Amino acid sequence: MSRAALLVLADGRFPAGGHAHSGGAEAAVKAGRIHDATSLAAFCRGRLHTTGLTAAALAAAAAHGIDPLALDEAADARTPSPALRATARKLGRQLMRAARATWPGEELDALAAARPRGAHQPVVLGLTARTAGLTPEDAGHCAAYETVSGPATAVVRLLSLDPFQATAVLARLAPELDQVAERAARAAYDGIDALPAASAPLLDITAEAHAAWPVRLFAS
Repeated sequence: MSRAALLVLADGRFPAGGHAHSGGAEAAVKAGRIHDATSLAAFCRGRLHTTGLTAAALAAAAAHGIDPLALDEAADARTPSPALRATARKLGRQLMRAARATWPGEELDALAAARPRGAHQPVVLGLTARTAGLTPEDAGHCAAYETVSGPATAVVRLLSLDPFQATAVLARLAPELDQVAERAARAAYDGIDALPAASAPLLDITAEAHAAWPVRLFAS
């Protein structure tokens, strides 16, 4: 295992397409639910413990070696919003391109062939972590961190929020990020039926509305 591989995969500059997505933050800003660092922290915490936990568990399971096609079906079942399913597959397709260029491997090639339109991003993330020699908990950490870092970065742009404050929000969430990653990894070892299916209905609803906006800064 290379700890440096974890840094590369978790780096926001890794060309996986996440910079174009706000993780629901754009809709939350427009609705007034995010308006400062405190409300950003509340949004990120809620996202982390619901959809973030689910994504982290899917990623950890893929890193553990559970069938990625079965995990992709499980991800579909845990994503009721058509807009979010489409976003997850688009991000998965972009991540797959970056992953195969960075850590070529037969398992990634097989998933890319089976899902040419893209598998769910957390599944691709976990399989990428596995190919890079990382652990299920590492994959869970990456997925959990992406869940909150995306909205934090987006809000800096959407509200001109002080980036120091946004970074402080992420730093204060660090213990909870560790807890989510550890819980995700434990579930992965228990098999696909044990994976969390936590949801955030408001994120599903606002994702559908956001997808219909004629003008928006972020793709989701």
